[in-house]
Amino acid sequence: MEGALPFILEAVLLIGLTALVTYLFLERRAQSRVRLSQSEADQIIADAEERKRQSAIEAKDEAMRLRAELDRELANRRKEIDRIERRVEQKEENIDRKLQSVEQRDQNVRKGEQGLERSREQWETERVRQQAQLDQERNRHIQELERVAGLTAEEARQELVAEVEAEARAQAARRLHAIEQEIHEEADRRSRKILATTIQRIATDYIAESTVAVVPLPSDDMKGRIIGREGRNIRALEQATGVDLIVDDTPEVIMISAYDPLRRELARRVLSRLLQDGRIHPTRIEEVVNKAQVELDQTIREEGERIAFEANVAGLHPDLIKLLGRLKYRTSYGQNVLAHSLEVSVIAGALAAEIGADINVSKTAGLLHDIGKAVDHEVEGPHALIGADIAKRLGRSAKIVHAIAAHHGEEEPVTVEAFIVATADAISGARPGARREMVETYVKRLEALEGVANSFDGVEKSFAIQAGREVRVLVSPNKIDDLAASRLAQDVVKKIEETLEYPGQIKVTVIRETRSVEYAR
Repeated sequence: MEGALPFILEAVLLIGLTALVTYLFLERRAQSRVRLSQSEADQIIADAEERKRQSAIEAKDEAMRLRAELDRELANRRKEIDRIERRVEQKEENIDRKLQSVEQRDQNVRKGEQGLERSREQWETERVRQQAQLDQERNRHIQELERVAGLTAEEARQELVAEVEAEARAQAARRLHAIEQEIHEEADRRSRKILATTIQRIATDYIAESTVAVVPLPSDDMKGRIIGREGRNIRALEQATGVDLIVDDTPEVIMISAYDPLRRELARRVLSRLLQDGRIHPTRIEEVVNKAQVELDQTIREEGERIAFEANVAGLHPDLIKLLGRLKYRTSYGQNVLAHSLEVSVIAGALAAEIGADINVSKTAGLLHDIGKAVDHEVEGPHALIGADIAKRLGRSAKIVHAIAAHHGEEEPVTVEAFIVATADAISGARPGARREMVETYVKRLEALEGVANSFDGVEKSFAIQAGREVRVLVSPNKIDDLAASRLAQDVVKKIEETLEYPGQIKVTVIRETRSVEYAR
């Protein structure tokens, strides 16, 4: 224990010494850092003071520069103000001089007005004196003229006014006549262009139809079966359909003849079905006729709906649709009336579009214009009036009814649409190829029609128009008066009825025209 004590003391001393050395080292190191920090702080302070001095110097230089610029700007402004002041002074001087000039002119004007007033008074006095002298001289001349002419002044004035008025009326009449001629020429040119364009757009082909239908037979042996024992089958067929069956030596055909196309079509359907079935006897014929009649009615309705759709005419009454379909089996001069009605509707719509008329009225009236032909063999009267009555009864408008009634002249056309429908009907019916008549027969019939009209005394010339449906007769006004013109129309109609054969009716128009012609040289 005693041996370890010195060692412990030595260890304690060593530890104490080490601690002391460490403390002294740390204290010196801390003092060194404090001195370093103090020197850095002194350097920063010095740099800050140097920057402050530099900033103060730069601020003083900038202030001096700005003051110099401000001094220059102030000097320029002073110069500009001085220049403006001089200009204002010059303008004031000019204004003063102008005011003096205006005052001088005003004084001169007042002096001139005073002189002018004196001159005007003198002129007015002189004018009154001269006017009095002129009035006296005029009265003296008027009295002298009245004495020489034997007329008073009022009478002479009236006569002069009458002469001037007559001359003005004559000039106005000549000018009006010239304007009317120009209007007629322009209207004729435009109408020709519109018609040509419409015809070119709507041109269609036609196939001529007749009143005879031909039914082919599988063999000539069928002719005997159709005739039947003692002719009972053919009699039953003719009685049920109302047609004539022509059984001749023509091989393997039977011809059906009837003026009514509906009956002819019904007989053709019945005969075709009987030939296919093979059973031919009166009871079977009656049964087939009833079935064929129902089918034909359905076909008629479908044809009416189809043609209304193609013409783009909507809202037609079912009875009108049915009557339209019946026109499929109606012909006029070999032209199918249903195809003709469709074409008239299309042409009328095109014409209405060209001239700005009512397109719907024109197309509808064009489609229905021949609707009376579907029943004209059942009702007395012209087909145009029959069709107009049907259209009116089935709810068509007054314009459409009038256009239908007027398309052949039974009524006088009073609307644009009526003229359009009549024109479209003439275009469709009169085009070459639309009607079945041969050209030679057609020309001969027109020549014969004009020859009848030209055979009467006093007729200068005549023209057959509207495909022979109308003849216009021009007479000499020196030989035939108005009363004789009316008698001549009756005589021409009577001779046409006695000497010519023609379908439908022919309108005779006698025209008596008086002309007065003078020449300005």
